[in-house]
This record gives sequence, structure tokens and C-alpha cells, in this order.
Amino acid sequence: MKSARSYKPTLMVGDQSYPAYELRYLLSYVSLHYGVEQREQLCQEIGVGINELQQMQLVFVWQVDYVMAYLKQREHDLELGAKLGACYQVEDLGFMLNHLKECANLGDCLQFVLSHPELVGSFSDTLISNNAGVLSLRWLNTGKIDRERFGMQFQHSVCSMLALARQLTQHPIALTQIHMAESARQSQFLQDFTQCDVQFEREFYQWSIGHQELTLPILYDFESVVMTEHALGEASYIEQILNQLKANFPELPKLEQMALMNNISDRTLRRRLASAGTTYQRLVDQVRSQIAIGLIVQGDRSVVEIADLMGFSDVSHFRQSFKHWLGYPPGHFIRKI
Repeated sequence: MKSARSYKPTLMVGDQSYPAYELRYLLSYVSLHYGVEQREQLCQEIGVGINELQQMQLVFVWQVDYVMAYLKQREHDLELGAKLGACYQVEDLGFMLNHLKECANLGDCLQFVLSHPELVGSFSDTLISNNAGVLSLRWLNTGKIDRERFGMQFQHSVCSMLALARQLTQHPIALTQIHMAESARQSQFLQDFTQCDVQFEREFYQWSIGHQELTLPILYDFESVVMTEHALGEASYIEQILNQLKANFPELPKLEQMALMNNISDRTLRRRLASAGTTYQRLVDQVRSQIAIGLIVQGDRSVVEIADLMGFSDVSHFRQSFKHWLGYPPGHFIRKI
């Protein structure tokens, strides 16, 4: 985090790996508030037994997202994500404790989180900026997730990281600011828990923390908890497709070509991606938007040059596509970073 601005294209989707402790906690919440039968029903729908889950270190992104979507539909509480995240406990992190115990301060922990989405999980790409003693992390909705659902995931992430940071440092850490890309509403829990100003009707979801908080030493007693072995999941099917798309950039193959490259039919490719909760076009858009954002953040090329590198013969077409990906044209995005 030495540069003033950097971009982490870390959006995890579908059958990519996600830490199992989050799914365990969410299902525990379901059991407590809606009963064991409802928890068992959800377990059946996502294809994992509760006893099996206790031994797992990694699950799929879509399984966690599925249970969060269920809770969002049942609760009708726009601060549910924050309330869920605020209850996380360090001792539940499993194999990640082996990594965190090597961190000297909170900044090291945050760097690990940002650098290892395959272990930590992430529902968003992140734009990181340093300015006047404050580190800001902006969530970019390159996955084009429904705004209310995206907001729940954002609050969940912010409050879970803050809850864990307080336990790791044994310090009452407060954030400096939170931006929400939603209509103004009451956010008493989020404001009280983060101890900062929550601003609505902003253009992006973003949270900020002072540099002085990141220098706090890690004081957690790791020797008091049982730590499991390091876990890495096998490369998911979606990861394979994403890697093939990136390798062929900017000449991205059409769905029919990708199916042929993988020795399967068009129908089988569509079915496999649908079973992981995505589509081929969404993956294509994800790769193109992430590459475009990365080129813009570098700051050494014009929009015309970036459009050419992206394989667009017409810069106006690139501007339209960028607006489709992020909701804003590239010029507006550049001014806001």
C-alpha cells in the first residue's frame, strides 16, 4: 500500500473458493432465528451437510451468497449485513489464523486480506487510495449485483473486518467515514458500531480508516486457540474460464468458441455456468471491466489509447461499454479517483 492509488480486481463468483467459517456463522444465525428445520432445508438446497461443514475450510462463493440472499429476503432489515458482520469472532477463522499470527500490525492484516481473495473471499473489486493520513477502500460493483444486495454485502464486510480488527488489536478502532450508494435512511446500528459518519446518496460504496489505526500492533493470543492447517481449494471451473478469457484478451472468444476450446457443447457450458450462478457474458464483462479499470488507474494512458488496447475500434463504443459495466463513463470515473 505504498502507492497513492491501487486497484485490486478481486471479485469472487460462482464456484470459486470462499472461507467456510462465514457459511457456518450464517447457518448458525438461521438456526437460532428460524429453526433447525429451516437450516437443514438451506443445507439441502446448497448441497452441504451441517456436520460436513464443520470440517470444511473452504466452500463456494455461491453457497454463501445463497444464504445471505435468503436472510435478506426474510429479514427486510437494511442493516442486517452490518449486524451479522459485527458478531464475528477471531477464533472462528480456522486456517487463516496461521496467516494472521505472522502479522505485526493491523496494516499487515489488511494487506493479507486484500492480497488473498482466494483465501479470504471477496464480493467486490476494490480501489484503494491514500490521502492525508487516511486509507480508503472503494467497492466497485463490476459484477453488476443488485444495489440493495451489494449494500448488504458491503456492510457485512466492513463490520466483520472491524469486529475482527478490534479483537486482534484489543483496541476500540473507529473508522473515519463510510459512503453508501443508497437513498438516505436510518443507519443507527452501522453508525454506532463503526463510530463514524455514514453518508448516503454517494456514488460509490467506500469505507475509510486512519493510518494511525493501521499501525496498531496485533495483541491477540493465538496460542489460546486451535489452528487448522493451511487450505487451498482446487481451481474452480469459473476460474478456468476466467483464466482462458484473460489469456486471449483482447480477442475474447465467443461462447461457442469457448465451448469448443473446452471440448464441450454450448449447452453444457451454459449449464455449468448457470449452476454456479453466473453466465458467460457476465464473465466476459467482468474481465473486460477489470482490465479497463486497471488501465485507467495506472494513469499513464488516455481514454483513446485504453479503448485501442481493449480492442475497441470506436472510442465511443468503449465509453458506452464502460458505462454499462460500472454505471459511469470513463471520464467520470477518472475524475472520481
